[in-house]
Amino acid sequence: MIFVTIGTQDKPFHRLLEAVRTLKNNGQIKEEIVVQNGTTSFSDPTMTIIPFMDMTTFNDYLNQCDLLITHGGVGTIMNALKLNKTIIAVPRRVAYGEHENDHQLQIIDTFAKAHHLLACMDPNDLGKVIEKAKDFKPLPWQSNQYQLLDDIAKELGL
Repeated sequence: MIFVTIGTQDKPFHRLLEAVRTLKNNGQIKEEIVVQNGTTSFSDPTMTIIPFMDMTTFNDYLNQCDLLITHGGVGTIMNALKLNKTIIAVPRRVAYGEHENDHQLQIIDTFAKAHHLLACMDPNDLGKVIEKAKDFKPLPWQSNQYQLLDDIAKELGL
């Protein structure tokens, strides 16, 4: 099962959901897809769409999934890393009205450079990144990896 989560931002993230729909419709994605779409209006009869989930339900889907496709939310990424999930992260971009700033670019880039996830900076490339995910083995997350958190803070200018 593929779990797609775009968070609960008050701004839409149609680009990612449309890319997933296209790949499902053209047959590249054959697996079951569960989508947590938050406030983004989206429907598709070939997917299970749930706008908001309590944490128990969210964690159940996260535990069950073979692949997580997510936005650049640190909380979701960290939870998936702790479960050693294969993650594809797609940043919300300010240029498309998906966020207030582009901090998700730096977050995703930092985790990708550490070989914890696959970055997909443009949803049009999602099909290629899904193919890479089939052979991707993320480096295990270790809770003492303060250097990664320091790197993220530096990237964000904190």
